[in-house]
Amino acid sequence: MLRRLIAAALVGLVLLVAASARLFVWPPSDRAIRADAVVALAGAPDQHRAAVALALAHAGYAPLVVLSTGGTHLRCPPQLDGIPVRCFRPDPVDTRGEAEAIAQLAAELHWRRIIVVPVRTQTTRARLLIGRCTPIPLVMVPAGAPAGAVPGQVVYEWGALAKALVLKPHC
Repeated sequence: MLRRLIAAALVGLVLLVAASARLFVWPPSDRAIRADAVVALAGAPDQHRAAVALALAHAGYAPLVVLSTGGTHLRCPPQLDGIPVRCFRPDPVDTRGEAEAIAQLAAELHWRRIIVVPVRTQTTRARLLIGRCTPIPLVMVPAGAPAGAVPGQVVYEWGALAKALVLKPHC
């Protein structure tokens, strides 16, 4: 009986690690293609999402950078390195609030496709949430995260994904 219990626990652990790797460490992501805007989700400064969004705009993938200011009260610059910038503060201040705000901007500005820059571990959940709120095609181009932060982010993402799937299944 004890051997079966240990074997089952090991199988469960292997499945958890494999699912975590696929969903959060190496999530499905896309190659950048031309879009109407590059949208950088909010997050810690060391996750450099805004820099990735700006680099994509400079490379010609989109004419506009849109930044979520999240919980900060940063002033939105009208331009960054010659690229027009638009900012928004989501309500609620989380990825779900960002999804709702992105959908509203997409409808107002008649976007046909957007590039979204989440942090890598957030990519699966961001695709789910934003996809629930807008029918336009999403191109997910994640920014990296410091390696030391990934384990904590994976634990957080499991909880946040469960919440998105079970407690808040709609936009």
